[in-house]
Amino acid sequence: MKKIIINSLLIVSVSTLFISCQKDYGNLNSPTVESFLSNASASDLNNLVTGSESGMRTNMALYLDDVGTIGRENYRFSASEPRYVTDLLGADNATLSNSNFYITNTWAARYRVVKNCNTLIQAATNSTLITAEEKAGYIGFAETIKAYQLLLCLNQTDSNGIRLDVSNPAALGPIVPLQQSLTAIQAILDSGKTALQTAVISFPLSSGFSGFADAPGLIQFNRALSARVEIYLSNWNDALTALGESFYGLNKDLTLGVYSVFGTGSGDQLNPAYIPQNQTGEVRVAHPSFATDIVAGDDRISKATLRNAVASLDGLSSNRDVWVYTSSTAPMGIVRNEELILIYAEANIQINNFTEALKAINVIREKHNLSDYSGTVNQPSLINEMLYERRYSLFMEGHRWIDVRRYNQLGTLPIDRPGDDVWGLFPLPVSEQG
Repeated sequence: MKKIIINSLLIVSVSTLFISCQKDYGNLNSPTVESFLSNASASDLNNLVTGSESGMRTNMALYLDDVGTIGRENYRFSASEPRYVTDLLGADNATLSNSNFYITNTWAARYRVVKNCNTLIQAATNSTLITAEEKAGYIGFAETIKAYQLLLCLNQTDSNGIRLDVSNPAALGPIVPLQQSLTAIQAILDSGKTALQTAVISFPLSSGFSGFADAPGLIQFNRALSARVEIYLSNWNDALTALGESFYGLNKDLTLGVYSVFGTGSGDQLNPAYIPQNQTGEVRVAHPSFATDIVAGDDRISKATLRNAVASLDGLSSNRDVWVYTSSTAPMGIVRNEELILIYAEANIQINNFTEALKAINVIREKHNLSDYSGTVNQPSLINEMLYERRYSLFMEGHRWIDVRRYNQLGTLPIDRPGDDVWGLFPLPVSEQG
């Protein structure tokens, strides 16, 4: 962990994605850390904001392949990297390694942003060159992003926990177990919300924050993430409260939300989750069950388009490409209203308010060319319906594996080949051992 976190401070400008302290991630050619922490200018702080936002994109395609493959949403066929179809699926007695790219790279990327956010918080706190309201804006943004990054790490390692306190590289905090980590992440979000309530946002954000780039908008974004954490904690009424302060709305566009955005400009990054249709060699295809399990007429089948020829590797095959990210500059959702509507449904199911739950479920169904739900109206049946809607509405956005794990349904995921496994969690990276 020290190798990742100590050497992972992001000091970036708009035109530079990542510059860090040692050869692990490049050389530090920008201003020194001390100059940021002693009395940072608005320009210095804005660079840290840009670095945090930019860094959220790094290795997200790998994260989606990690959780999507184990959750049987997709296969990632790669001529150069067999571990997508061996380790992640447990083929031939393979196991998840604590030293392989599928955990070390995603973990490092997320903690680089956490470190950047910690630096932003400290630098804004120490600066005498900005107003108190501006300080609150930087701090509230940083705490919101930090919480989101920690949550992604915890999604992978689950009961193996994460390291929450990395503010002092010389004295890193302990690995913290699942429930305590979720509670701490919620507390970070709450702290961010408190800061944003008195904030003036003086820094620029990308178009991915369009409509949410001021203090009220960032509070709504913060509360949307908070609602996600609350359902992970089974705090159903608290989830509904958070939704009420977010941008949730049954009558709002399903795509409304906050996104990571990509571009073709110098120093920018293309969406790494995009692979053109009908590729060979390097492909990302839908798990066959995506098409076999979908209800007739459900327009979400368009997220997995038919290929001209079946793609196969190592005993696996699929005739549908993943087609969620349909161009090299397609945005990648961080949190969308469609998820929030389904959180509303889930929370109401769990408190036995089936009338409100059905309102939300039927909004989703109607938007996707389906008639209103007509099945049994009880908690088990509605949970299954809600999980179906989440599976198809949030396909390849990083949710299904977490959802079936939350509901103790890992055993319902298909086994692709004799001897394959369905993993429940990733090991902590080798750098965290000892």
